[in-house]
Amino acid sequence: MPITTETIPGYVAGTWNIDSAHSELTFSVRHLAISKVKGSFSTFDVTLVTGDAIVDSKVTATIDIASISTGNADRDGHLHSDDFFNTEAHPKAVFESTSITEKGDDLVIDGNLTLKGVTEPVQLVAEFGGITTDAYGQTKAGFSAKGKIDRTKFGVSFNASLDNGGVLLSNDIALDFEIQLVLAAA
Repeated sequence: MPITTETIPGYVAGTWNIDSAHSELTFSVRHLAISKVKGSFSTFDVTLVTGDAIVDSKVTATIDIASISTGNADRDGHLHSDDFFNTEAHPKAVFESTSITEKGDDLVIDGNLTLKGVTEPVQLVAEFGGITTDAYGQTKAGFSAKGKIDRTKFGVSFNASLDNGGVLLSNDIALDFEIQLVLAAA
């Protein structure tokens, strides 16, 4: 059943802003081809402008790349350098949706990601968690989304060869969003 103002209780067309206290953006990358290193961005913003149907909506996300954390200060410092994100010259990444389609119980969000001055198409697969009113009377919506990017397409190409013929880092970065939004205006 399509997600519309008529089919989902509490669904309204309007502007929804991030509830940063209840949202997270994490990522993982394969390291040494044997395990994954995980990290997160602590500062990011998401705005969803919904239409009468969810497929008529627009998503914009801005990520403060300098807020990256992997739990290791030396590694985080290296990630800030030109080998990776060059956060001094490119402090933000921006995602803007170009379309949203329903596929079974999922939402497929196509858009453009600009990272390190390069814009590439990205696809996210999202699960709509629902809409409710919190204890303070705020209308909230929840989404989970996953995606994958090839970091080398954005000029994040640092790597090293290993003695076994492999490489230090995979090119693919898995993205995982847990997003709670609050209705700002209907």
